Amino acid sequence: MQQKTNQDFIRYDQVEKRQTYTLAESVEEQFDDDFRIRTCDMRAPDFAVQLGDALREIGFAILDGHGVDPALYDEAFVKVKEFFERLTLEEKMRFRAQRFGSVNQGYFPIKETSNMHPDLVEGWVFCRRAFDEPQAFWPLPEYAPFFEQIVRAHERLILPVMQALLTYLGCDVHLYDAMLTGTNFGLRLNYYPPMSAIDDASGAARLLGHEDVDLFTFLPAPEVEGLQVLNRRNMKWVRLFAPRGTIVLNTGDYMQRISNDIFPSTTHRVSKPRDADQRAQTRTSFPMAVYVWEDEVLEVLPCIANPKYPPVKAIHFHTSITSKFYGDDYAVK
Repeated sequence: MQQKTNQDFIRYDQVEKRQTYTLAESVEEQFDDDFRIRTCDMRAPDFAVQLGDALREIGFAILDGHGVDPALYDEAFVKVKEFFERLTLEEKMRFRAQRFGSVNQGYFPIKETSNMHPDLVEGWVFCRRAFDEPQAFWPLPEYAPFFEQIVRAHERLILPVMQALLTYLGCDVHLYDAMLTGTNFGLRLNYYPPMSAIDDASGAARLLGHEDVDLFTFLPAPEVEGLQVLNRRNMKWVRLFAPRGTIVLNTGDYMQRISNDIFPSTTHRVSKPRDADQRAQTRTSFPMAVYVWEDEVLEVLPCIANPKYPPVKAIHFHTSITSKFYGDDYAVK
């Protein structure tokens, strides 16, 4: 059976994406083993240049000097596993994901993360609303205070990152301060169960190739191999390794739109580990996607000449893209 590519769904995208790749891994793919994702020190005087150069190059960077205690992340890897394994499928399905505003929030069963391709991952998305009303969104509300610690720690990084990017582009450094104070986000808990021999042979990926929809995503450095990034310059995949306690940062579709394609929304995926022993391990992760609220307008930054994209309301932009994952009726017209 011929594998589907991203170009089969390109009509949904709202920024230019010329690259073509299969959604799951294929044997013909090549890897760029020489490329290294840049590490950017948030304490450095030239952090804006470090970060801007890294994201302009490939849309990914590794953040060091961010001030979040690595022990918090160590505990979170354990807590995500515990959270999913305490619940029965019946209990999880009572919180099946549905759209709240722009974002699909709630539980995603294994092989049903999207309509496009079966993925070997269970997911659970909690947005700001879920922390404001934990009894309504959490099947085990006692976990909400712990994960709120991660949310609050990452919220403190939103303005420094955005201000650095605006500085790099020559914009008013405070242009987005109000919009990103108390803004919406999506904390996604990912649970990748040990792979069976059948799943290993099925051709399914742990998480299909995709681009994030948001401004940027904070991903604490994963413990188990799998994260891969597509280098558009040579169309080879880069295996991303990040030291314990660092944060992997990547830009998404919102950022590509407002930066007029200067900061790309870069393709990435979670692949099966090369080590068979690691395939038999549970893998967890907890990326936090940074959005703007639904009624905000996304427009090319005023410091950038010759804008390619007209202004668009965030809810229309976001749901038009993500309807490729959830069906055409997901989009808000």
